[in-house]
Amino acid sequence: MSEIPVEQQTIDGIDSGVAVIGDGQPVVLLHGWGASLDTMWPVAKRLSDAGFAAHTLDFPGFGKSDLPPTSWTVPDFARWVVHYLDQANLDRVHLIGHSFGGRVSLVLGADYPERIGRIVLSNSAGVRLPPPLRAQVALAGYRAVMGFLSLPGLKALKPTVEKRVQGFRRMLASEDYLNAGPLQETFKLVVSQDLLPFAQRIQAPTLLFWGDQDTDTPLVAGRRLEQTIPDASLILFEGAGHYAYLDNLTQFIRVTVHFFNDGKA
Repeated sequence: MSEIPVEQQTIDGIDSGVAVIGDGQPVVLLHGWGASLDTMWPVAKRLSDAGFAAHTLDFPGFGKSDLPPTSWTVPDFARWVVHYLDQANLDRVHLIGHSFGGRVSLVLGADYPERIGRIVLSNSAGVRLPPPLRAQVALAGYRAVMGFLSLPGLKALKPTVEKRVQGFRRMLASEDYLNAGPLQETFKLVVSQDLLPFAQRIQAPTLLFWGDQDTDTPLVAGRRLEQTIPDASLILFEGAGHYAYLDNLTQFIRVTVHFFNDGKA
């Protein structure tokens, strides 16, 4: 991959990484949690070839962007994107969001409808689902251990039991949380919010891409979004995983370009 022309801009007081390529209808591309604009750059390059101006952003705390000043919620990240639109003199844009970028796109579509033309989501997060069986078992074990600690006469066992408790906590914690470092509190705020109420308020036509082998944001989440967003359609990529848009890049670009051209930003 050729070097990405990332520029540093101050957005909402945060030193942020931004890369723009192409001319034409503006499209903002929002990456997933733990990633950076690098994962959206293959899409940006193809869009520029198709006559779009692709704006890729590093969310605060990721890539070449500094950390947010406090623990942020999803609407905080959405406001940061809007501040970028204002600085770049972009009145109305199309959106492409992957995973966590999908979360932010749901809020943008609901709270800033006048700024959003059309939305494309790939394997979007934002739908709260029951935890997997492994996590349910770990939670039951964690609660049992905590109850055990409350019994009288167990002070001598406390160090050993606390080690067990830490083990249960690690079983319950996701890999994203464990790797979040200084963003752990932000991560907890982000994943605790069910964004279906936002999805219900989206006015923009929305296209959902999903991989049927995605274990991070399972297909059931995509179907829930399709049912909830007033004007949404779901495209399934068989055999694809959490990065369905990269697993099927040519088809993703072809359908997305047609979708965007059908409704000018």
